[in-house]
Amino acid sequence: MLDVRWIAQNRELVKEGARRKGFEVDIDQLVDRYDRWRALQQEIQAIAAEKNQGNRELRTLAAAERQALIERMREMTAREKELRSENEVVEAEWRELLLLVPSPPAPGVPMGKDDTENVEIRRWGEVRRFDFEPRSHQELGELLDIIDKERAAKIAGSRTYFLKGDGALLEQAVLRLALDLLVYERGFTAMAPPVLVRDEAMVGTGYFPGGEDQAYRIPFDGLNLIGTSEVSLSSYYVDEILSDEDLPVRFAGISTCFRREAGAAGKDTAGLYRVHQFQKVEQVVVCRASEEESLRHHEEILANAEALMQALRLPYRVVNVCTGDLGRGQVQKFDIEAWMPSRGAYSETHSASRFHDFQARRLGLRYRDEDGKVRYCHTLNNTAIASPRILIPILELYQNEDGSITIPEVLRPYMRGRERIVPPAGRGAG
Repeated sequence: MLDVRWIAQNRELVKEGARRKGFEVDIDQLVDRYDRWRALQQEIQAIAAEKNQGNRELRTLAAAERQALIERMREMTAREKELRSENEVVEAEWRELLLLVPSPPAPGVPMGKDDTENVEIRRWGEVRRFDFEPRSHQELGELLDIIDKERAAKIAGSRTYFLKGDGALLEQAVLRLALDLLVYERGFTAMAPPVLVRDEAMVGTGYFPGGEDQAYRIPFDGLNLIGTSEVSLSSYYVDEILSDEDLPVRFAGISTCFRREAGAAGKDTAGLYRVHQFQKVEQVVVCRASEEESLRHHEEILANAEALMQALRLPYRVVNVCTGDLGRGQVQKFDIEAWMPSRGAYSETHSASRFHDFQARRLGLRYRDEDGKVRYCHTLNNTAIASPRILIPILELYQNEDGSITIPEVLRPYMRGRERIVPPAGRGAG
């Protein structure tokens, strides 16, 4: 959420930012409703002051004058009631519109309509060239008996899966690798957050309004399943004032996440790329209201994710996400895309976002700076690892001709030193 007073002073800038990001919101109506609310507030305050003055004068007036003043005060009370009723409606109107206003993109964000116009920044690693016909991760999962989508579909419907045996162990190894790097090497605080949150947390982090169709909602309890631990962790200090010394806060959240994938009917239905339930280690940073500090943390959390990809020796590219592919609150986002042979393309595995004070204003997340001034914090987040999507390049790029998988060296300590995942007895490579 932006400061409504700043919006009023920078109306054209905000309009242009919304246009570039592809969001429709009536900025003029917002400012008009806010101005009307301010005028109503002033009139209500003026009536209250006049009534207070009248109450003080009543004791000093003669009977006739006192009756006239009482009548006048009755009129003022009736007018005040009308104004307060209108004030309530007008305030609801501008606050509702304010939630729809997107943050203008940062100057370094490329123009573009959707993810096809994201701009590549760099690549790392060599794409493997096979001297045999490679299998997809789905084929490998069936051969190795580590992925079962058919039985999952009977239980839970489409876009679901079982990870089985070494598949489940491989996922846990990847998650633990990410958590260990963030906690023991980068100094993040490990967090196991709630996966059910109230609407206020979804609104506070910018997922509502606008993202309700992607969330699994539980109306009976007024709760929602999170699509990322960013929701819980960014809300951790809701309505609190931190001290300057408390910042930055750096959380490494590990949780199950849920996404409806509304609008993706018929897209990426095979395999593990687009599923309803997944595991994720998420980086969340709360820092001071400084552009320089936000940029530094943005680079750091992106570097952490790249360090994990390099440790796994997975070829990837980093893209600067264009205006049309940014979310409502994001001022800039970098995606990491891993090479996935079965897709024949680099495909997204990580997103690193900064929000300035967009989320903090919604959450009431503030700090007292070194001069004693209370300011809104800046927030950032980035995927460290998300599974099972990360299993796609691991399985496909580390496969052998016989259908076995060479376990990445960095994961072997988490798998009792094993070097390979092999087909069960009786399941030849064929």
